[in-house]
Amino acid sequence: MTMKRYNKLATAICAAALGMLSLTGCEGGDLFEVDAPDWISSVADSIAQAKAANQGSDEIEGLQEDVYTVGATDYSSGWWSAFSKYYPIPEGEKWVTQFNLNINPNEQTYYKNFALILCTDADRGSLDYREYGAIRFDYTNDSSAYNSQWGSDYYYLPFKFSESTSVQDPTADNTGLQNLGGKVTLTVDRSDASKFTVTMTNGTATKTYSQPYPLSNLNTDPENTTIRAFLVPEGSYINFIGSTIEPIGGFTSKEDKQPLSMTLNGVPKKVLQGTTLEEAFANVTATIQFEQEVSATISFSDMTIQAVPDMDALGTKTLIAAYAKTYKGEGADKPVIATAQFEVVDKMYTCIGLTDNTTPWWTAFTEDIKVAPGETYVSTFTNYTDGAANWNNFLVVLRKADKGEYAVLRADNYGWGDGYGTSTNSGGQTDWDAWRAAMDGAKVTAFVTNNGDGTADVKAIMVGNDGVTYEQWYNGITINSDDFYFCFTIEKGHLEFDDVLGQEDNSTGWWDAHWQDITVPTGKTYTTRFKNYTNGAANWNNFLVVLTREDNTEYAVLRADNYGWGDSYAAATNSGGQADWAQWLAAMDEAWVTVSVTNNGGSADVRCVMVGNDGVTYYQDYLGISPIDGDNFRFRFTIEGGHLVFE
Repeated sequence: MTMKRYNKLATAICAAALGMLSLTGCEGGDLFEVDAPDWISSVADSIAQAKAANQGSDEIEGLQEDVYTVGATDYSSGWWSAFSKYYPIPEGEKWVTQFNLNINPNEQTYYKNFALILCTDADRGSLDYREYGAIRFDYTNDSSAYNSQWGSDYYYLPFKFSESTSVQDPTADNTGLQNLGGKVTLTVDRSDASKFTVTMTNGTATKTYSQPYPLSNLNTDPENTTIRAFLVPEGSYINFIGSTIEPIGGFTSKEDKQPLSMTLNGVPKKVLQGTTLEEAFANVTATIQFEQEVSATISFSDMTIQAVPDMDALGTKTLIAAYAKTYKGEGADKPVIATAQFEVVDKMYTCIGLTDNTTPWWTAFTEDIKVAPGETYVSTFTNYTDGAANWNNFLVVLRKADKGEYAVLRADNYGWGDGYGTSTNSGGQTDWDAWRAAMDGAKVTAFVTNNGDGTADVKAIMVGNDGVTYEQWYNGITINSDDFYFCFTIEKGHLEFDDVLGQEDNSTGWWDAHWQDITVPTGKTYTTRFKNYTNGAANWNNFLVVLTREDNTEYAVLRADNYGWGDSYAAATNSGGQADWAQWLAAMDEAWVTVSVTNNGGSADVRCVMVGNDGVTYYQDYLGISPIDGDNFRFRFTIEGGHLVFE
């Protein structure tokens, strides 16, 4: 029975009851004795049931005050951006909590409510943290297309054990999302050792999960059978009321609380010159830590913000933000302040993912790049991450032309897919905390190799923001060598393909700028792609390929314009240059260039494909460069009167 119907019905019955009292002079209780008319008893039972369903904390034995807010009150919290406290639930006990779920009145997307997360007795991000899974309040009755519940695998929280009195239809205009708002009572019951149940209800919608066997123990310590529960809102926010189990960090009282500290979230690393303060930081939020370990997330409009120095000039800036309110919105005794660094730039390079590092899973991808048998594709980029978890970094996706996957490989020594199962890896990092912190702004060089024998290798060299070089590789991944592509994706971060060689005003002097040396093994071809910028003054004001030994002794230097030198250059044959040099030179500013370098053992081949700004494809080859030592062969790029931006 909804509250609207209950109120009307209660009003009618109370009026009737008052009229009967005035006629009989009896005390009110006499009207509802067992010998009262059936229709009166029935209505009385309905009223009692409705009242019990909506009564609140007084009806829950052992509920203690725990008053705080989770999520931004402007409904802007994205998935996995706001978390409740941890509530430990020992084996044999039951946890009941009550809270108000505030749903955006203008929202109908079925999953914009909250999820209960069940995990091991460990903090998120720790090595011992592992999830049983998540149960959201919505229910779509279609676990394959619109999942409202998931687990680590089928054996943790299977969807088949759930049911709900309110089924949402994600394909309809009105999904029934608004039915889920209001005062929610959530129960996680481990009191019966033979089963595990979860109930969430607001008196209108009730969702239950009834598992006819206990949870497995996923804790690292087999003697520790405690699980933890916490809540995560999305596009909504939660006002906690109380809990029967004391959370980690303790209960929170209703008293007002002073702010203690402030942390900025989602500050972009780079801002394009000419962008206003309001435009650049509109999506920035801040986490305010109050007394009694209470926190709240506020939006940009709730802060006082200033950039120092101002944003008119290029360069590094400091963002200063202040907040001067208590938990209840009164004037604080003193404000809290937070700062963050960002850079004002005049050019933004190719980027995937949201620059505030809120990129959802599987939403941002580079284009697919084909890697031929025997070829290695070399990519360079800067990795940015929110740093919350190891997996919030770049991933390499190996797949077919039809998008069928061979493997998905994370930066942190983990992957999946049929091809991944056959591979070996480097074993990860010795200090995951140091690595995770170093990956925000890390310079990454990724090598994707098609071995030509039905296997692929992937290697990443990561130079962290701490100056330390980290390595991760996966070898022997099963593929079809004739149908092999890869791309990059990222979660909770973004990638910038902004590895720049030379001065961006195209004033680079001769031999002043050099790319990293890349070693090419015998029998291998390494390929990379970049955008070529030139001042256009002369043909030689474009990229050059330098072939050397490890000690930097040169085999040959090859220009973009059919010219070169070096002891091994004389034996080479070239493709003869361009038919119209003036047209080619004009087209080379912002031309996309793909260079492939092959180590044949005693000789080398270099092939250049240049797609000009006029849309025309130009070619330049140098074949049979010899002699070279196949076991001591490297290449790099340089440029004069221009600059290169590597993909």
